Formats: sequence, structure tokens, C-alpha cells
Amino acid sequence: MTTLTKHLGRFVADLSPNRLPDEATRIARMGFIDTIGTMIAGRDEDCVRILTETLAPGDGPATLTFTDRKAPAPDAAWINGTAAHALDYDDVALRGHPSTVLVPAILAEAEHLGSSGADMITAYIAGYEVWAELFVRDSGLLHQKGWHPTGLYGAVGAAAACAKLRKLDAEKSAIAIALGASQAAGIMSNFGTMTKPFHAGKSAHAGIMAARLAEAGFTANTDALEHPQGFLHAISPTGTEDRTSEPKAGQEWAILKQGLGIKKYPTCYCTHRAIDCMLDLVQASPIKAEQVDKITVNISDYFSTVLRNHQPETGLAAKFSMEFCMASGIVAQRVGLRELTDAFVQRPDIQALMRKVEIVTTTEHDPELPGAAPQDQVTVRLLDGRTIAGTPVARATGHPTRPLTDRQIFEKFADCLDVGHSSIPAETLFNRLSALQSITARELTAQA
Repeated sequence: MTTLTKHLGRFVADLSPNRLPDEATRIARMGFIDTIGTMIAGRDEDCVRILTETLAPGDGPATLTFTDRKAPAPDAAWINGTAAHALDYDDVALRGHPSTVLVPAILAEAEHLGSSGADMITAYIAGYEVWAELFVRDSGLLHQKGWHPTGLYGAVGAAAACAKLRKLDAEKSAIAIALGASQAAGIMSNFGTMTKPFHAGKSAHAGIMAARLAEAGFTANTDALEHPQGFLHAISPTGTEDRTSEPKAGQEWAILKQGLGIKKYPTCYCTHRAIDCMLDLVQASPIKAEQVDKITVNISDYFSTVLRNHQPETGLAAKFSMEFCMASGIVAQRVGLRELTDAFVQRPDIQALMRKVEIVTTTEHDPELPGAAPQDQVTVRLLDGRTIAGTPVARATGHPTRPLTDRQIFEKFADCLDVGHSSIPAETLFNRLSALQSITARELTAQA
């Protein structure tokens, strides 16, 4: 049997635009649309400013967060990936956030190379499929071990994507993947801080460097993924990873099966089903904060572990707080970018209502959504003795089985560009992205 790392190297090298299913291309294009929107929305966040000032990148061919400032591609990928994940509003799949790593890496290197949009989409699918191949080989929940999957799988997926973009052969693509594996990093204990989006940016940077080093003759072992002391075993929470079965990449399309979840809310995805439930509840039965005695949220033990901030005082920390999301759902009747501010989180009514939230967990998990309960539910008990139960939610709005409408997708994109004070009109940039196969990376990022 060909080793896994070598197989993936050959898969990446052989992938071509004319082999891609139309639906795979559509999903990849959606990844670019959503990520570039969230990148622009997040570009003024402190984590992006501090990283940019500290890196102090010189001039280069790659655009920084769709402004008129340029930088070398590795630095641009690092900064842009951090911006795209800064608000935790980017898409989700494969236990992580694939596009927030893949798109910044591809975009920066494509500007450097003068690549076409078709090449960018092919690179995205190469990265997604490699990420998916690793994802299916371990049923353990990396979050519970303390790993951030986006930082781990992302470095490998981005290396594959950049190897494709640079048109490396099978051997050098495998070496790039192995180099990506040695740069994988990210720990859960830094969630709710600037370091979580840093994981995404650093993985994008790692992907570019891995492909460039491999092309230049840097060496790595081409069994780095499946070796007994390799990537899969090193990150496995239980040591029961699959290192021997035949790879699926090239035999079936994971992107068609897994798709992308487009976030409706700029908070950790573990909150989304409960937010849906709460917002439906308050729409059907309007209630005010002063009427509430207790809010009970039923979620999985895994979701509860991820949502570590129970009484947040900043917008960043509130992204990982079920208590905040429930309070915002009642007070504002929405959970959006305007609510994820320090001032809103610190409001006395929000702080008081958060203390009335109780999290009840279950160890029963949905086999199709690793770590999630079969359903999440919210129940509100009022001071007058009444209890209002929301309809349980099994799939969040924006999940591939409950996709956002085309209108909702554009509205999210336009809202993100408004928040980021984009000089490029939302409709103009959206139209460019919708026709990505027909333009180049440099045409995409043009300010005019």
C-alpha cells in the first residue's frame, strides 16, 4: 500500500480544474465569499493590528485584508487568516474552520504567483480534501484533548492547497504536507482570546512556507502522517486513529458530503443551535429580562467544555459563552456583531441575566455531528411561574442541510463589509467572487 502521505501528495499533484464537480466548485466559491467577508469585518480588531505592527511586513505582492497595503505573501496569509477568524464568524466544517485557513493562504500566494481564480478553487478543494482525509481517521474529539482542530488540520490542508497552487509534483507535494504537519499547533485553553484567531493565521502562513520549502528542496519524511510517531498518532485523543486504511481522497469527494456550514451568528458554533431555539422562542412568546427567573439550556458535555466563559466581560470572551448568547437573545432578540462589543456585554441587564442561565449536559451524541447532542433546547421559567420551552433544534441555521438563502448570504457579506468600512462596494466584490473562475487573484483584490 502507498503510504497515506504519499497518496495525498499524488492526489494533490494530479488534481485539475476539469476534474472538479460543479457542486464542489460552488461550495469552494462560497468558502471564498464567506471568508473574505469575515476577513474584512475583522480587519480592525486589536489582534490584527497588534500582529501587523509586530510583524511589520515590508512591501510585497499580496494584499492585506483587501486594503491598498501590500506585504509578502507569508505575512499576508498570517495577518489575513487572523482577521478572517477574529470575529469567529467564518464558516465551519470538519470539526474546525477550513476556509479561514485555506482562503488566506491561497489568496496571498495566488497574488504572488499571478494565479487564476480556477487555480485558486482547485487549490481550495485540494486543501479541503486533505483536511477531510485526516478528519475521518480519528473519531476522538480533539477539543476534549485540548487541541484546536483548525490549527492542527489547517496547517496540513493549507500546505496541500499551496502545493497545488505552485503545481508541485507528487513527491514535493507529499513533502509539503509533511512540513505542514510539523507546523500544526493550537490549544483550547486560549479560546476567547486573540490567540484563537492567531491559530488560523499561523496555519495559513505555515501552508505557504511548507510548499515553498518543499519546492526549494527542503526534506521531510513522506510517511509523516501515518508513522507510529507521526501526525495522526501524536494528536489522537485516544490513540485509536486509523493509520492503515486505503485513503478516500481521489475516490470520493468529501466536500460534497461534508459541505460548509455558513455561520448566522458571530459566536462559537457550539452556541448556534441554542441561539436558534432561543430566538424562535422569544419570537413566538415575547418576554423581557425582568420577567425571567431561570434559563435552562440542554447541550452536550462536549459543547459545554468548549463554551468555557460563563460570566464574560468582553465581546471576545462572550463568543464562547452560552450564558451571554441566551441573555443577548432575550435582551436584543438577536446575537450579532453589534452585540459582541465590550459595552453591550458589560451592560447590567446582560450581566444579571447571564447569572440566571443553567447549563444541563448530556453524554448522548449525534453520530452525524461528533460532540453534539442529538438536539439542543432552551427553556425559560418566568417569575410568574410559567415555563416556556423552545422547540429543540438538531441542525443550526446555516448548516448544509439548512442553508442560508442567497439573500441571507449576500446580507451577511454586505454587513461584514460595512463593519470593516470597505472601500470596495459589497456588490462589486460579491460579483467578482461569484465569477471567481473567470478572473485572476489580482483582479479580485483590485481596489478600483
